[in-house]
Amino acid sequence: MSAKTKNETRIEADPALPTITITREFDAPRDRVYRAWVDPNLVKQWLGPRDIEMRIEEWDARTGGCYRYTAWRDGEEVAAFYGSFHEARENERLVQTFTYRGMPDGVSLETMTFTDLGDGRTRVTSLAVVDTMEAREAMLASGMDAGVIQGYEQLDELLAKG
Repeated sequence: MSAKTKNETRIEADPALPTITITREFDAPRDRVYRAWVDPNLVKQWLGPRDIEMRIEEWDARTGGCYRYTAWRDGEEVAAFYGSFHEARENERLVQTFTYRGMPDGVSLETMTFTDLGDGRTRVTSLAVVDTMEAREAMLASGMDAGVIQGYEQLDELLAKG
């Protein structure tokens, strides 16, 4: 395995399409990275900002499954999310819907691909598609970048434990 590197999280918005692409490399094999996305006991350890506790109510990461989780800060619920897993292709791809309970009409379709880079490294590319450019801009303005970056840093720490 290669030496630990500082992996950068890239968040990109296509100026012509209502999409957000997030790309990140991890210093871990693809099967371990994929497992961190589908195992609820692992997901709750890394998803979201550092000052948030994730409480998973349901997490059935299989084709046709669904999920629901809440985010807590200082003993108070601050957000809730839910969706369906459209496809779970082991170690390769997850396709899911994603909805913030506070905006139930704002459903995005997210596709995560897991690419084996060799040498024990994996690239995850997430493509989120929303229905309008306004919805995309609201998503970007929500502070989601801080949550994604901190979450991926926590995932690095979790993967380093083995």
